[in-house]
Amino acid sequence: MSGLLPGDPAAGVGGEATPRAYNVLAPNPSPMTLDGTNTWLLAEPGSDLAVVVDPGPLDEGHLRRVIATAERRGQRIGLTLLTHGHHDHAEGAARFAELTGTEVRALDPAHRLGSEGLRGGQVIEVGGLEIRVVATPGHTADSLTFQLPGDGAVLTGDTVLGRGTTMVAHPDGRLGDYLDSLRRLHTMAAAGEIRTILPGHGPVLVDALGAVDYYLAHRANRLAQVETAVEAGCRTAEEVVARVYADVDRALWPAAELSVRAQMQYLADHGLIPE
Repeated sequence: MSGLLPGDPAAGVGGEATPRAYNVLAPNPSPMTLDGTNTWLLAEPGSDLAVVVDPGPLDEGHLRRVIATAERRGQRIGLTLLTHGHHDHAEGAARFAELTGTEVRALDPAHRLGSEGLRGGQVIEVGGLEIRVVATPGHTADSLTFQLPGDGAVLTGDTVLGRGTTMVAHPDGRLGDYLDSLRRLHTMAAAGEIRTILPGHGPVLVDALGAVDYYLAHRANRLAQVETAVEAGCRTAEEVVARVYADVDRALWPAAELSVRAQMQYLADHGLIPE
């Protein structure tokens, strides 16, 4: 039963998620991207202006499907936003900007097209739609979350996924920042500001607080496992992965190694394991 899973995920991926958010799923499924990248089409009900979050990979068919979906819904795209700069979210942004004539706004200047960027605390209004920008670094240094107050929802990019847990890849990803970001989302969820998570991959989560609770518990558990592995004599990230991730598909071990490096750096920074 879905109710037993963290965040109570929806049964499927794609289509209308909330009154203001519609998911156009990119055709790039993989062990790392789950069903594919969720490209989000956002608009205030009744408005003819839409915002696109994360155009996804450089796939002409997908980019044109996003535009066609907006047109079918009586909307034109007025702005493009990026949760972060990883290729599966941002590679198609430049071409999408050509197709739509929109600016691309991101935290990292390297991924912007236009004069304006993004920063935490910003409020963006397009066609009556209010989007609040929340800084959530950790998965990457430039990771952002977009809050839709009208839906009680957040678009989390890769900070929280619809299934499983996300990778904090050393050195760009920093676990201390990531834990702070999860705590920030937890505070928002506990206060009732957000109920629904619209992730960058995987199904919608309708229990935001349950999902973030699970993520925080998972991170605490993994950190304890890594610390125990080091105490048992593991000295390299490869050795820790072989011990801690023994039950995980070996195809994911290279990604796990990057995450373990971030965890080992965090533990070392806090004096819990030797440098």
